[in-house]
Amino acid sequence: MKRWTLQQTENPKMCQKLAQELGVQTEIAQLLINRGISTFNQAKSFFRPDLTQLHDPFLMQDMLNAVERIELAISKNENILVYGDYDVDGTTSVTLMYEYLTETYPNVTAYIPDRYKEGYGVSYQGIDYASDNSITLIIALDCGIKAVDKVKYAKDKGIDFIICDHHRPGQNIPNAVAVLDPKRNDCQYPYKELCGCGVGFKLIQALQKQRQLSERKIFKYLDLVAIAIGSDIVPITGENRILCFYGLKLVNARKRLGIKALLGQNNKKVFSITDLVFGVGPRINAAGRMKHGLHAVELLSEKNEEKAKQQAFKIEEYNTNRQTEDRQTTIEALAQIEAHKEANNFTSVVYQDNWHKGVIGIVASRLTETYYRPTLVFTKSGNKLAASARSVSGFDVYNALEQCNEFIEQFGGHKYAAGLTLKQENYQKFKQKFEDVVKSTIDKTLLTPQINFEQEIKLKAINFKLIRILKQFAPFGPGNMKPTFYARNLKIDQYAKTVGAENKHLKCKLIQDEIAIDAIGFNLGVHLSNLKAAKQVEAVFTVEENEWNNQVSIQLNIKDIRPQ
Repeated sequence: MKRWTLQQTENPKMCQKLAQELGVQTEIAQLLINRGISTFNQAKSFFRPDLTQLHDPFLMQDMLNAVERIELAISKNENILVYGDYDVDGTTSVTLMYEYLTETYPNVTAYIPDRYKEGYGVSYQGIDYASDNSITLIIALDCGIKAVDKVKYAKDKGIDFIICDHHRPGQNIPNAVAVLDPKRNDCQYPYKELCGCGVGFKLIQALQKQRQLSERKIFKYLDLVAIAIGSDIVPITGENRILCFYGLKLVNARKRLGIKALLGQNNKKVFSITDLVFGVGPRINAAGRMKHGLHAVELLSEKNEEKAKQQAFKIEEYNTNRQTEDRQTTIEALAQIEAHKEANNFTSVVYQDNWHKGVIGIVASRLTETYYRPTLVFTKSGNKLAASARSVSGFDVYNALEQCNEFIEQFGGHKYAAGLTLKQENYQKFKQKFEDVVKSTIDKTLLTPQINFEQEIKLKAINFKLIRILKQFAPFGPGNMKPTFYARNLKIDQYAKTVGAENKHLKCKLIQDEIAIDAIGFNLGVHLSNLKAAKQVEAVFTVEENEWNNQVSIQLNIKDIRPQ
């Protein structure tokens, strides 16, 4: 049973006024108000994102230091290492920075740490590599905010660091030449939710500005930024929404050969952020999970179409192997929870030493879907255990991990996703402490999956004009989810049926006041008999266009449905 929650800003007068000013239905005005948009000008900016609305990059703490250090390195002919994490955000960041710098300066090397030999973030091996190759400046992207000891280690070797990160800082900021992170307490940058690639983009924007060169020249990198924004699940609001909006235009223009090759034979006319998150992101990630993140950087920066196709084929193989690993590991993890009689716990914490480190994050997400509670999946990594953590909506797993700090070697991440390492002898103590912390701090209602909807709607208000305007709310993501509606006093038609593999999905018409609209409910086929027996039903759904045999119709995508 899921919780249905209305998330709506109540202000009928403002809603009516905005609807009149914009000449739209009150349903549209209400959706805008829910997003903090209450004036004509705010609505104009929302519906027409403009790159001139981007903030001045020099508002970010340490930005001038970063720019001056890069210009000094170039003037002195220093060797520069562009260092990034092995996930989508990290590899897109490295591609962006490496391509930008090498357009005008040759002495630049790209570096992605080996997931298994070096682990997450800045590594001592990476610094040693820089030292061995006479590199005196490292630009770290999507990592480094907690690398206090490693930055000092580099400094002792005569290597400077510029850090471009977006994760929460620890108690101490590394003593680098520049630490660019909007989440620093002393950073006055107006937008706090950039991804790592977004921070990297702000740095090259600042370099363009300092050099008095056109900023338009760097907009060609926004396809990389859009993929990172979507895959890293940062809010698609404010500056992120502008970057994403224009990045998607580039993706759809098929400008970058690597992305074009990853999209393969898919003949969709327009790719959405969701297509990137589920189609491109996992494949880029698969390189770092199964082989090495540099394969992703090579593909994303490839200029030869035939080579790009070959590299994409290799990455597709890695992704297929990843899917096999994550399916098997999920089966074993679920069996472990049952065997240990932990199905009724407040957390899921599982460990097996032979699980592939590259899939534990995905498996943590799968377990969260099954048991809907904070989850950690551990595996052996060298002489320690490494884990990926995932949370449920509304619960800050990062804060919970902080309270277990006595048993953790190191950790980092976000509210809903984190990574950590600990000594094997501390595993059971940590597991118990994490269970106790979550049990004592979580609001128990958060352990029931929640479906949010923005307003109640009558079926007669759903038409193609509404859909045309709803499309302009894209790109969708956290902070700007696809508008979801609620309707009551519905009937389902007598021809309602289950479809798909194992009859998992529900196919029907929803009827209200003699208006009938086609509907599909993925994984809701199990409810069919109850719904047929009910006099009336209520449903939560999104509104979409469905194209079949060159015919376009309105379709409701049911998120949940139940007898009324």
